This record gives sequence, C-alpha cells and structure tokens, in this order.
Amino acid sequence: MSAGSGGADTAGRPGAGPEAVADRAAVSAAPILSTFGAAFRMGGFDWDLLTGTMEMDEAALDVFDFDPGEYDGRPETLGSRVLPDEGRRLDTLVTQALKDGSDQYGAYFRIRRRDGSHQWTHTQGIVHRDPGGRPVRIIGVLRDATHELTESAARLGLDEGRRRRAGVVEGTTAALAHARTVQDVIDILNDSHALEHFGAASLVMGLLEAGRIHLVAEGPAGAFVPGTRFTRVDEPYPMSEVIRTLRPRFIDTAEDFAVSFPVLWPHISGLGITAAAYLPLIAQARPIGALGLLYSDRTGFSEDERTLLVALGSSIAQSLQRAMLYEQEHDLAEGLQQAMLPRRIPDVPGTQIAVRYRSARLGRDIGGDWYDVIPLPGGRVGAVIGDVQGHDTHAAAVMGQLRIVLRAYAAEGHTPATVMARASVFLHELDTERFATCTYAEADLGTGVVQVVRAGHVDPLVREADGSCRRVPVEGGLPLGLSAEFGRLDYPVTTLELDPGQTLMLYTDGLVEKPGADLDEGLEWLSSLVRRGPADLPHLADLLCDVVAERGGEDDVALLLLRRLGAYAPGGGRFRQHVAQSDPEALSAARHMIRAAVRAWGAGSRADEIELVADELITNALMHTDGGAIVTLRILPGAERRLRVEVEDRSSALPRRREAGEAGVSGRGLLLVEQLSDNWGVESRGGGKCVWCDFVVTA
Repeated sequence: MSAGSGGADTAGRPGAGPEAVADRAAVSAAPILSTFGAAFRMGGFDWDLLTGTMEMDEAALDVFDFDPGEYDGRPETLGSRVLPDEGRRLDTLVTQALKDGSDQYGAYFRIRRRDGSHQWTHTQGIVHRDPGGRPVRIIGVLRDATHELTESAARLGLDEGRRRRAGVVEGTTAALAHARTVQDVIDILNDSHALEHFGAASLVMGLLEAGRIHLVAEGPAGAFVPGTRFTRVDEPYPMSEVIRTLRPRFIDTAEDFAVSFPVLWPHISGLGITAAAYLPLIAQARPIGALGLLYSDRTGFSEDERTLLVALGSSIAQSLQRAMLYEQEHDLAEGLQQAMLPRRIPDVPGTQIAVRYRSARLGRDIGGDWYDVIPLPGGRVGAVIGDVQGHDTHAAAVMGQLRIVLRAYAAEGHTPATVMARASVFLHELDTERFATCTYAEADLGTGVVQVVRAGHVDPLVREADGSCRRVPVEGGLPLGLSAEFGRLDYPVTTLELDPGQTLMLYTDGLVEKPGADLDEGLEWLSSLVRRGPADLPHLADLLCDVVAERGGEDDVALLLLRRLGAYAPGGGRFRQHVAQSDPEALSAARHMIRAAVRAWGAGSRADEIELVADELITNALMHTDGGAIVTLRILPGAERRLRVEVEDRSSALPRRREAGEAGVSGRGLLLVEQLSDNWGVESRGGGKCVWCDFVVTA
C-alpha cells in the first residue's frame, strides 16, 4: 500500500474489475487475517483504484494507530502517520509497480505513532489488473515490523544507530529527487527529520555565487551574524574553509569551535552549540556551496557518522545543482514567454477586459499558453486564447510567432475562419513538430454578436450578469498545424450574442484539469467557482488563478475575460462585414449579425424591412458579380435618425430593374428595395460600386 500522499497515479482508469482467481484468493485470506491479525499485529487492506478508496480492517488500523471511527476510507488520511520522506519513497515504489506491469510489491517504511515514537511497518500488495493489463485494485497486508528488524539487526551484529542513519541518508536522497528549487531542497532537509535522526539541532547552507558565498539557510533563530549574508571564500569562516579545501570539517567541541573560528564564535556562543559538521557541496568536481549541521547535545563524531554525513553532502550537492539548473532554465523560459505576451491590454470602448497568466512553476517547465486582445475597425474586437504543445523554451518561442501572425491576419480584415486556417498553415510550415490549440472570438460591440472559431481547444464559458455561468458548445476543427497537415482547413463558425453585462470567458486547459477527473468534471467545477466568484473581473481572474495554485495545478494557465458593458455604437452606430462567394456560413453569419445590429440600434417596427432589404442586396451581389460583397450598416448623423444599408461589390455594372412577369422568380429585387426603403441609390467605389438605401427609424 501507499499512504504517503494518497496513492500512485493510475493513469486511464478502465471499467473492468479484477480477475476472478485473484478475488477468490483475497476472499479466502480474509478469515485468516480476521483470526490471527490482532495477535500478530497484522492487518489487511483493499484499495479500489477506480474510486480511490481503501478499506482497512481493524488490525490494519491498529498497526497505523487509528481507531476505527477515525478513518474515513481515504489513503490520504493514512499519510498523516507516515514520515514524509518514507511516504515519497513508498509512493514512488507503488507507482513504478503499477506502470511496469508488476503483479506485487513489498516495502518497509516508518510511521509516527500518537506518542511520537517511530514504528517500522511492512506492507505487501498484490496488483489486480483488468484484461487489458491496467491496474484496478490492490489487495494486501501490512504489519508491525519493529520487532523483526530489531531482532535481525541483533542477529547480524549491526549497530542500530548505523542502520538508522543509513536509512535516513537513503530516505533523504529519495526525497531530494522531488526537489525542483533550492528552497525545495532546504525545506526537505528541514522537514524530512534528517536533522532529528542525525541529532543536529539546525542547519546552515551557503551557495557559491560569483566568487562569494550566499547564505540561503541561516540556522536557528538568532543565529544570523550581521554581515555574513554574502562572504568571501578567503574569510575565516567554516563554510569558506570547506569550499577552499574541498574537505569536510568536523568540529568536535565548543572549545574546538572557539579556537578554530575566533571571528565567528563570539556571535554564536550563546546558542548552545556543542559540535558542528561542515560539508563541501561538490557537483561535477567543482564546489557549489557548503552545508553546516549544528549540534547542541553531543560532542565528537564516529567514523561511521563522518562517512554517512559525507554521503549525505554528496547527495545534497547533486540535488542542489539540479535545482539551480532548473531555476535558471525556468527563469529564462519564463522571461521569454513574458516577452512574447502582450505588454499591455488595449482599452476597448464598450468592454471591460481582464487577462491573467499563471506559470505552473515546475522547475524549468514552461508552457506555450498565450492570450491576446486585438482592436478591430468598426467597433469590433478580437480575443485569442491558445496553447502550444510542450513545456519548454521552444514552445514559448513558437507561441510568440503564432500570436503575431494571428494578430496580423485578424488586423488584415479576414474572417475568423480564415484567420484560423491561415494560422494553421503558418504553423505547419514552421520548422517544428509542435501543434497548438486555440480559440478566436471576434465580437461586434455594437450588436453584441460574437463569432467564435475553435481549433482543438476547450469550449468557452459565458457568465451572465446575475452571476450564473454556462458552457458554450462551439463546433471545432483540428488543432493548428494538424489541420494544415491533413488538409482539413475548414473551420466552422459558431455565432452567439453577448448582451450587456455578460462576460465571455476564454481559458487554457490548465484551468480545468484536475488530477483524477475528466474534462467535464473540471468544467463543472469551474462553472460552480465562477458562479460563487466576485462580479468584479480583475478579482474574479485573481480568484481563479489562486484556486488553481492552491490545488497544485501542474500546467500553465492563461485566462481572458471580456465583458460587454453596453450597446456600444462607434460613430453613431456602424457594422461592417465581408461575405465571400460560395460561403453559406458567412452569409448566414452576416444575416444573424444584421438582425442583431438592427435591433440593438432600436429600428423599431422597421427591423424586418431592413433585414429583408439587406439580404436582397447581398444576395444580388453574390449572384451577379465575380467576387464577394461587403455589407455596412450605419446610423447617419442629423436631426432625423436614418439607418443606411450599403452593399459593395467589385463589379462596375450598374443594377437595373427588370419585369419579373407572372411566373418569374427573379427581377423583383430592386422593386422590393424601392418599395421598402425611404431612399436608395448606386455610386461608384474604386473598381466597383455600392448600392445603398436609407430607412427612417425611431429611437
């Protein structure tokens, strides 16, 4: 079993149960454990990997020093008894057994009982797998092994103190494998009970930086000596000596300390230090710092103790060097990513926008998450959220290039589907194997119409003005790069309306990914959190990132919140949209947005007439010219409130009225325009023309 942190990662959880033979063996063993378990301090457990629950019989709970009423069936509860370094080692063992196909495992570990004493415990587990080989259940036993190990040590003539200290070095080394930063190393040394088992009262640590020793752990309260935060290697201090000589220095008594280091001793003589061990931290044959263990209730060091302490110093040095490299590479990657993200978010009239980026801070890991806000002509704004595959500097570099081209394509006036398709081709043609997921939303702030295109990304959310939250299903295409590779560049456009007070929420999957939960559960959790969150956008964005940090999210998070504040009408009201030929989706989207614009501007009873005339003019342009059409709706200045519809095309041929006849299906277009509008006309525009018509509307 594993009780260090709640169990190992079982990856994809299958639906099948364990094999019948293993079940019969487990059932037949139950009466034996029930009869003899208490006498031999041996108990059994049944760990369901599908639900994460672990059943423990009374004898097993007694081994862990738990009363039956105290245990809630969760492995994490047992972790409070297991020593931290032992728990990490045990978790690693079980995880490896599950991943490499092993059918059983066994291990000794220590727990801390209620009275503070330590107890050696042994566990043996049998892994049950489904027909596909995936682990679904672990059934096993655990027992009090303190007497066994003590007797074995006595038979072999081993010194218990030597064995215990060797175990501490081994356990500390295993724990240090999880350290990602220098502070992690210091915390593990302080929290892993290594100091306790070696008898040390505290530790000091210095790292070699640019020829000086930087004190990063200063020992017990009151131990810091002013002026020693940074010291030179040639100064008369113990850490300076071991770095110069590359040899450990064991100070056996307080008198030895006072004689050997007369400059330092007067400052620390009141701390009750009776002995000290200073170890050089050497990695790849060069010093990177020094570690000092301070003792307050002993004198002298045996040969075994000196050997073990030197081994401990070597292990710490390797972990420190790895942590320092992680921090350097992470800082480099994070700096690169921050440089690639927008330095400032533009003020967009009619909106409130909040963006956040949270790094997972896992050593050198850095993601390709990004966001962008793109002001567009005609009171429109583009919002982008995306995630490049990978967690390294290359992902950050690709992200920066992709953000720039997406912004450029959007600013050129391309439709959202075209923007996404061109970005996919760009990424495919880069010298990279990376792909990216992305969502691009283009919002018309006058009408509230939002066109959303999704490339393998998670669906957006919409937060209502009353705080309720809903998921917006968006039909999506393949991720950027892959759609170009497989020739599937048609990205469907989903159109929605954003009313004043509503908030569009775009985010990367790091916000909703939860260990042991699928994406739907993560979205439910996020929706619930948003419903309970503050109305203020910056505070809501901070809350979401803070909760993810507390949850221990292992991926970066990018977040973009866009709230429509009201019916924004640039220049008195203006809407503009390009409609390509042979693109029924673009025509449908244009009709939708015309309807929303007309109603948002208060066209009153003439809304249906305006929609009908605009649709007729667009259809004529698409049918009778060689290119697409550009439709513009705007409110004309003046005392009389007039709404003008303009449709431009690339043909210089002027429209003409034709008689449709009784059975005619065409020829009625201009007649319809003339009858429904208050005024209409045609004017030349460059190499083409513009057909326009006006409507007098009430406010």
